[in-house]
Amino acid sequence: MPDQLDVAVDGITLRVLVWPAVDTARPPVVLLPATGETAEDWDVVASSLHSSRTVYAVNLRGHGSSDWPGHYSIQEMADDVTGLLRQLDDRPVDLVGHSLGGLLACRVASANPQLVRRLVLEDVGVPHARPAATPTRPDGVLWFDWRVVEQVRPEIDDPDPQWGNVVAAISVPTLVIAGGASSPMPQEHIAELVRLLHDGQLVTVDAGHLVHEMRPEAFTHHLLTFLDA
Repeated sequence: MPDQLDVAVDGITLRVLVWPAVDTARPPVVLLPATGETAEDWDVVASSLHSSRTVYAVNLRGHGSSDWPGHYSIQEMADDVTGLLRQLDDRPVDLVGHSLGGLLACRVASANPQLVRRLVLEDVGVPHARPAATPTRPDGVLWFDWRVVEQVRPEIDDPDPQWGNVVAAISVPTLVIAGGASSPMPQEHIAELVRLLHDGQLVTVDAGHLVHEMRPEAFTHHLLTFLDA
């Protein structure tokens, strides 16, 4: 079972799950989940990684046992991650982000290259404008604050035109793992992101948007091959 760590960042407490490695020589891996997912979403991947690396899986603000402040934006959440990384380790980390977590990871790596050694993005493309369509809230108790969807989804439907510049400013080596034709993410937007990167590479695992969940062994293989290169 992982340990639990609470980290305060500018008045927001983030709950982080930690899988300590016996050998701490290698940089730690920090995992950022998608909208509506919690740190536990990374259990299988983290269990495969922690034999050689300390792994931190993050509950973003408004998710799981982290604070639910009621106000959410991509920049606020990226700032949370930046503040977290400054406290986790005195070395640059390997940062992994899925979907929304990948967009946050892009902003963090773009603005703070000293905090990130290598970057891995799971099924993340350059955001493009699309018809607004906020999903209907599911019935029952949720493990995240539905206001995250209400407030962040419009930023994705009508994105900041500077996203291309954000991606182009990422200087660290970056691997993008695409989900293939069965993913709702336009694969041409993923290819566009890779072209904009200073040092980017693309692999495709035909698993849809949830690559690390549907094909964890393939995802972990590509992840470790990249991180250990």
